[in-house]
Amino acid sequence: MKKIILINLILVISLFGKSIYATFDVTAQKSAHVAFSNSGIINEIFVDIGSRVTKGDKLATLNNNDVKAMLHIHETSLKYAKKDYDRQVKVKNIIDKAKFDKYENIYENAKAQVIYQKAILNKTILRAPFDAIITSKNIESGDLVTAQQGKNAFELQNINERKLILQFDQKYHKIVKVGDTYSYKIDGDTSPYSGKIVKIYPYADTKTRKIKAEVHTSNMIVGLFGDGYITTQE
Repeated sequence: MKKIILINLILVISLFGKSIYATFDVTAQKSAHVAFSNSGIINEIFVDIGSRVTKGDKLATLNNNDVKAMLHIHETSLKYAKKDYDRQVKVKNIIDKAKFDKYENIYENAKAQVIYQKAILNKTILRAPFDAIITSKNIESGDLVTAQQGKNAFELQNINERKLILQFDQKYHKIVKVGDTYSYKIDGDTSPYSGKIVKIYPYADTKTRKIKAEVHTSNMIVGLFGDGYITTQE
């Protein structure tokens, strides 16, 4: 009888694997600190904390009237340089090659100047790098920002996608694998949840002797925490 019970116990362990305790914190799957790469005075701010934005949306702009004026000057120069170049193309076969090269060089230089000024103008506009919600705003209209300061204008995180950052004892580093199931509860919430481990960090914290892993989820508040058990495949 004891032998049968022992055999059944071995079968259960082999079927369900080993349960390993792990705590977790909820973080955004994607987050960013965004800042201007140019210096200037904040002109307009289009979002606030809690605003939802789509990739490419304007977040804020610097005062860029001088840059716009310079771009207009170069666009005008390009317009007339192109006209001169087109005229020379029509008589290319009957004029001196050096003369034609001169007009071509002026035209190409004018195009390059317009591209350069547009790049400078774009640096005065701060845009959302991905679909996100604004979680922190650190600038106001009229503030002076410099590229050297590297001041974060906004902090943002993706809207729904979340990840659990698990921590478990380092002695299980050879047992826990990507694909293992994590069954857990959030502190203050009695509902059971589960997910698959998608990443295991390749190092152990030297202070806590813990290893980290990730489980993806959604629609949870960043900053929540809880605990649960990893069911291994061994």
